[in-house]
Amino acid sequence: MTKSFVYTASIQDYLKHIYLLLERGEAVTTTALAQRLKVRPASVTGMLRRLARSEPPLIVYQKHRGVMLTEAGKRAALEVIRHHRLIETWLVQSLGYSWDEVHEEACRLEHVISEQLEARLASLLGNPAYDPHGDPIPDQDLNLPPDTTLPLASLRPGQQGRICRVQSEQKELLRYLEQKGLRPGVSLVVVDYSPFDGNLTILPQSPDASPFVIGLAVSLKVFVEVLP
Repeated sequence: MTKSFVYTASIQDYLKHIYLLLERGEAVTTTALAQRLKVRPASVTGMLRRLARSEPPLIVYQKHRGVMLTEAGKRAALEVIRHHRLIETWLVQSLGYSWDEVHEEACRLEHVISEQLEARLASLLGNPAYDPHGDPIPDQDLNLPPDTTLPLASLRPGQQGRICRVQSEQKELLRYLEQKGLRPGVSLVVVDYSPFDGNLTILPQSPDASPFVIGLAVSLKVFVEVLP
């Protein structure tokens, strides 16, 4: 396998999405990848076979049994994820983008920046550990910090948490959270919980905030550090 094979945009996209599905505890199926990459399932099957037969192999693939990344595949995925999250951070901090605008721009740019530009971006930004959504940025050696966060959905009345991460690229959801004042760094307390539908009543810890209800579609995507 040549280096150009490993670092084509298509290969990077597949490896990145396989990594993200695994990271989120979701099954890496042909259907899931086809939906994320907006391609036909038959195209996914062909690419997975290609990645499994590469030298070195980038994935372990058995039809109907899902996909796992090899060490080489994981490092390639983390490299493009580092590019993506550094670019998102740069767009917000230096160019004034909002956090709901950066994902698609970063998807276009992540494949074309050089390692020299990556290093300069990281230095310019102060080697950030997290992007604007709170997603961890792999360091220069492609290591990630330990994740000790929990989904907001797991908190119960009386518990307090600090938002660390929003695990979503959906513009509408990010705009909704912005409107509600729910961003990384914001602390909140759970006021009430409905066991029938999983709804939480939460109160952000700011002077003018009022309690409001969020459902599982939101609380499962917001990750918090539980406060004492």
